[in-house]
Amino acid sequence: MNSTAISKYRPFPPVRLPDRTWPDQTITKAPIWCSVDLRDGNQALPQPMSVEEKLEFFDLLCRIGFKQIEVGFPSAADTEFNFLRRLIEEDRIPEDVTIQILVQTREHLIRRSFEAIAGAKRAIVHIYNSTSPLQRRVTFSDASREDIKKLAVDGAKLVKELVPTIPQTEVILQYSPESFSDTELDFAAEICNAVIGVWQPTPEKKMIVNLPDTVQWTTPNIHADMIEWMIRHLDRRDSVIVSLHTHNDRGTGTAATELGLMAGADRVEGTLFGNGERTGNLDIVNVALNMNGHGIETGLDFSDLPAIRAVYERITKMIVSERQPYAGELVFTAFSGSHQDAIKKGLDRREKETAIDPAVPWGVPYLTIDPQDIGRSYEAIIRINSQSGKGGIAYILDREHGLDLPKAMHPQVGKYVYDLADQLGRELTPDEIRDAFYLRFTNLTSPLTVVDYELGHHTETRGNVECKATVRLDGDEKQIKGTGNGPINAFVHALESIGLKDFKVTDYRSHAVRGGSDANAAAYVQVQHDDGRIVWGCGVDPSIEMAGLKALVSAWNLLR
Repeated sequence: MNSTAISKYRPFPPVRLPDRTWPDQTITKAPIWCSVDLRDGNQALPQPMSVEEKLEFFDLLCRIGFKQIEVGFPSAADTEFNFLRRLIEEDRIPEDVTIQILVQTREHLIRRSFEAIAGAKRAIVHIYNSTSPLQRRVTFSDASREDIKKLAVDGAKLVKELVPTIPQTEVILQYSPESFSDTELDFAAEICNAVIGVWQPTPEKKMIVNLPDTVQWTTPNIHADMIEWMIRHLDRRDSVIVSLHTHNDRGTGTAATELGLMAGADRVEGTLFGNGERTGNLDIVNVALNMNGHGIETGLDFSDLPAIRAVYERITKMIVSERQPYAGELVFTAFSGSHQDAIKKGLDRREKETAIDPAVPWGVPYLTIDPQDIGRSYEAIIRINSQSGKGGIAYILDREHGLDLPKAMHPQVGKYVYDLADQLGRELTPDEIRDAFYLRFTNLTSPLTVVDYELGHHTETRGNVECKATVRLDGDEKQIKGTGNGPINAFVHALESIGLKDFKVTDYRSHAVRGGSDANAAAYVQVQHDDGRIVWGCGVDPSIEMAGLKALVSAWNLLR
């Protein structure tokens, strides 16, 4: 922002609450959840949902586990009205789900809304009117506090009057002082208490007072102060469900909601992935999974989050950001080498720990929750680009292709692969990483290759083996023979017999290739040249002995 523009802005006033208690609270249970995707989310779409799309989305929300769903603004448009009627007339609302509708405190809209909900088992009638000084001055042409309070009270009276006209439907009143976030607290309490006085809720038949952070003007701690102040000043607190409805203008919707719950709120309204006006509503997925990550059961099932995201993106035509918490494509992905190494170590350690104790608490560096718990895969955790490290590349080769490289081999393979990524200027796929590894390190045949190979027991020295091989060096075939305490050692002596041993073997590993052919084995040989250079070679072959020889030859070739 241009510094000369700063003078037009003022800090938001703090709440005088010296004995605030919310900072000492912790969230120990889930709130009542209410999805407003089909109303608040839908009205913010460039292309609003059709009736059929809304029906599919409603079914999705029910499967996730929402027990309260705001289904629209039926008095505002025929599409909204017809959708609600189909839900009711086609008996699409589960027994344990309560629908919610939104309506301004205007008589003809409230009457039309009652036509819409007739026949539903239960319905929350959510009435609202704007209450802030800014709205009173601009939207309502300098309306007084009394004028605004009368709108709220008259709306509540009309709802109460209309309840007997639909006796088959249990009506629950919800009132929102819209723009609560910048309404004077004393007036917000006055108008909410006036509505409470009309409705006369009881502990058995509660009403909802929704305190919307309609536009975020301030930091989450002040929002929490406002919620705690209101809770202290609401009449009939034991008969009122205090609800939050945060937006995300300052990018702190999740924080404001969590602190609001610490301040004593009982209920949360929001949308999947934060869809909503301007920068969006609260992302309920985010808050619920935050709670799951602290061991709190939420009643919402996000165990297949990719499938939920796919339905959401298809129906809303919105795109979930790659960095969206939990749901984004890259949130369980590490490109950084140090992160990759820590994740690999953490996953390997956890695999060993859970084999002993399946109940061991989750603990993997950089992963706040287990990606598998929300339908994500480990295979996508580590992605390779020029910023990646040796551990990440080893992880991909292990998890994707069953090649468990010795740790000492990681630096050479890592440097080669991420240099390739840097050269190409892009991320490498797991198959490209495998291909690069094979091209550089595996079964190398130039300048030396093994044409034929035969092992036999040495008759003179018990336990030793004799190697007879045909090798081709720069196109010329040679017969070689050697004896040693194993196939590798015997072959080294065979190379020495024709003057090709200018190295020593310093490490050897082998294993069956996981996830590939059951007949394949992989071997890794480290050799040190007489001039001090150290290289690794890899061999893959159905024969474990031949895999070892191919690994040795690959290493020999890399020294040339």
